[in-house]
Formats: sequence, C-alpha cells, structure tokens
Amino acid sequence: MKLYDQHPINLTNSLSGKKELFKPITEGYVGMYVCGPTVYNNVHLGNTRTFLTFDIVSRYFRFLGLKVRYVRNITDVGHLTDDGDDGEDKIGKKARLEKLEPMEVVKRYTEDFHGVMRLFNILPPSIEPSATAHIIEQIEITKKLIDLGLAYEVNGSVYFDVKKYNQSHHYGILSGRNIEELMESGRDLDSQDEKREKVDFALWKKASEEHIMRWPSPWGDGFPGWHIECTVMSTKYLGETFDIHGGGMDLKFPHHECEIAQATGANGKVPVNYWLHSNMLTVNGQKMSKSLGNSFLPAELLSGNHPLLDKGYGAMTTRFFMLQSHYSSTLDFSNEALQAAEKAYRRLSTALGAVKSLTHSEGKVDETLSTELSGLIDACYKNMSDDFNTAKTLAVLFEMSSRINDFKSGNRKTGDVSAELFENFKKTYIAFMEEVLGLQEESTQSNNALDGAIKVLIELRKKARTDRNYALSDKIRDDLKAAGIQLKDGKDGEMSYELE
Repeated sequence: MKLYDQHPINLTNSLSGKKELFKPITEGYVGMYVCGPTVYNNVHLGNTRTFLTFDIVSRYFRFLGLKVRYVRNITDVGHLTDDGDDGEDKIGKKARLEKLEPMEVVKRYTEDFHGVMRLFNILPPSIEPSATAHIIEQIEITKKLIDLGLAYEVNGSVYFDVKKYNQSHHYGILSGRNIEELMESGRDLDSQDEKREKVDFALWKKASEEHIMRWPSPWGDGFPGWHIECTVMSTKYLGETFDIHGGGMDLKFPHHECEIAQATGANGKVPVNYWLHSNMLTVNGQKMSKSLGNSFLPAELLSGNHPLLDKGYGAMTTRFFMLQSHYSSTLDFSNEALQAAEKAYRRLSTALGAVKSLTHSEGKVDETLSTELSGLIDACYKNMSDDFNTAKTLAVLFEMSSRINDFKSGNRKTGDVSAELFENFKKTYIAFMEEVLGLQEESTQSNNALDGAIKVLIELRKKARTDRNYALSDKIRDDLKAAGIQLKDGKDGEMSYELE
C-alpha cells in the first residue's frame, strides 16, 4: 500500500473555492503545471514564495509515493509591460535599455532564477519549456480558435472573442468576474479600437517596426500573447486535461482565466481539475512593491544590504520563515519576524543533527511516551495532507524536537519506547525536515563550534555552583537564555541545553 492511500490529500481548489479530496486522473501519477518567471529581471522574494509553495506540493506528493510530472515554464516573450495587450514586451524593453540581444537578457535572468532556486533548495521541475521554443504550437492553436469562430484577426493581430465563448461556456469561472461588468469597465488601450469588446484579449500581436522579437505567421510578423503560451505548454506536456495548475494569486485574473477559456475553447474540455494559488508577501503590513521601496531581492535579504533590514538572514532561515505561514495566507516580512524565525529554525536544525546520532537502547517501554510519539508521527502526515499545511506541520516538529532533546540530555532513554517506534520517530523527523519541507541542517562545522562553546559555559557554571558562586552561575544561565539557549538540569546533576 502506498503512503498516499494511507494519507490522501485534501486541497483547496480555487475553481470551487472549497477543500476537496485530490483524485489524480491516472492513479499513482500527478500532472502539475506552474507559471514560471518572466526572465527580464532578477527574481524577487514574492516569486520565490510561489515557487517554494509548489516545491512543497511536488515534494509531498513524491514523498507519499506518487510520480509527479512537474512542468514550470520560462516566459521569454509575449509578456507586455502592462500585463495585458498593450505596451512593450518586458524582455524587449530590457534588451533595448541595456543594448543587448533579447536572448542575452533571457539567459542572464534565467541563470539568476535558477541560482535563487538552488539557494533556497527549491528542486527543479521535470520539464522547463520556454515560450520561444513553442511558437509553432502557439500559431497552430490560434488558427484553430479562428476556425472555431472563437477568435478573429484585425490588422495582423488576433484576439479571443470572449462574448462568443461565453455563449456556451463561462468566462469568469475561476475569478468570479462578471463579463458584463468587464465589458463596461475594461481599460481603454491603444489596441482597443481593434477589439470587438474591451474584454477580448490577444492571442497574437502584430509587431511594430521597432519591435525586436518577431516571428512570421499567417497574419504577418508578430509575437504571441502572454496567455496562449501557458495553454500550449501545459497541455502539450500534461494532456488536454491535467491534475493541478498553480501560480500566484495575482495571476488568477486575467492570466489563468484566459488560459481556461483558450484551452476549453480549443479542445472542448476543461483543462485543469484543481487550481492552487499562493498568496502575496507584505512588508510591515504593506504590499511588497518596487515603487514603495520595500521589495527585497534574495541577495539583499541574505546580505542585509537593504534599508529595511537590521541584518542578513540565511537561505534556510528564510525558507523556514515562509513555511511558517499557510501558502494561501498573506505573509508579512519584518525584522522581528525574521529574527524569531532564525532562532526557531536553529532549534529544529540542532535537533535534526542530534536525532541522526541517536541510537536505540534496551529499556522498559513507557506507554504514555509511546502514545505521545505515535501521535506526533501521525500528526505530521495529517497536517501535510490537510492542504499542505506547513505551519501546523512545523508546530508538530517543534514538539518532536523537544522529545529529541530529552533523549539527547538523558532525561529520557531511547529504550523508553520500542525499537520500531523509535526508528519510525527518528525517520519521520528527518524525512519531514529534509525531504518534505526541504530544510537542510545548518553547517556541521558551525554547529560543532556552537556546541563546544556552550559546553565550556556549562562546565564553568557547574564549577561556579560547586564553589557556591551563585551570582556567576545565574549570570551564565541568564546570558545564555537571552541568547536563545536554555539550560536544562538532568539527572545526577548533569546539564544539557536546548535552543529556544
């Protein structure tokens, strides 16, 4: 029996707005598509949180024994500066400003993106297709939509006819938008006089004389629209209907709504069974944005070189910090929150190093402790299978770390539980830390140095107590506590410590 059969996943489907039991189209397999970066600039932390969310999703499915085909694209053409059908191509604009070829821009920022993903231990997808490598497919689906009467060509550009589509389908099914209101409230764009309705969107755009990125098509030289690329690449690699489509909350409309319309119109079937959306980052309660000066690049967070940061924070501390909140909740960055995360992650990491060195010893089984450890193991699976709730899973891991510290200090013996239960407890803590949550143990060298330094202070405190120098003994204890290190008195006068 697969682990998934024992711990099936319930997830919140943005399409229904409800939590649903996940049932894969093909038993034992998961097909998942996530909208990747537009590679015209350095990836920022808001992007990082989205990709971390779906790293966790794919990790947990695999951990439960399912085979995952995870497709995450690279947008290297077609994403315009207003996120719609007007303005310059973001990559073309960057190329013009920096006097580079567009593919130089693409290569530079794709490599930056991959570097950031490695830094935060975000695993690569199964397939990483790019928009420019699928121009032919995008032209073909556009032709198909014209033939079906769901798209029309004007002056070398092709637009999707939302009103016509809505006669037999529901445009707004994902976002809850009302088509009549959209037709009234749509923005007036330069291309508006070409469209039949304001709500219509571009499948293919005619390239102006100064437009750098262009390809020949039946309608003249041009380039694809932003939405069509994801429809093409997701269905090409995952099938006309696949399991999960993910992305940031900001993509729900219009990008994901348009994807649904294009795929449903072209193939006559719903393209995705479950939609998952991660929420945004805020900074001190405000939305993160470049215009407000409160957005962070990963390098700035790690170095501390930013006006809003008191210091730098490690990649694993940052990953841990993001996992403390459910992916569907907003996450607020502040120095206080990051400092607390740093201290908390150090505690889990120290326990991770400690549990690897623990072995089972013979002893008398304590039924109360055995029941507690079994409950903690079950709780890890229960919380992760409940909509990938990393926050509640971490709370369980903190409880487990306390038991690990008890074993390490000698306050409890590993023989107080059966060998089978102890090994399961040990294996579960390591697996959920490293495989599921992707949290790596801090540097062994720095851990050993810290451990050595604390042990020296413990010996000094023991000598102070022997000498009845209680003032010094209390000062060592209080100073360590202020630094996030709690001393614990064990049996026979032995002392151990625990990171708070």
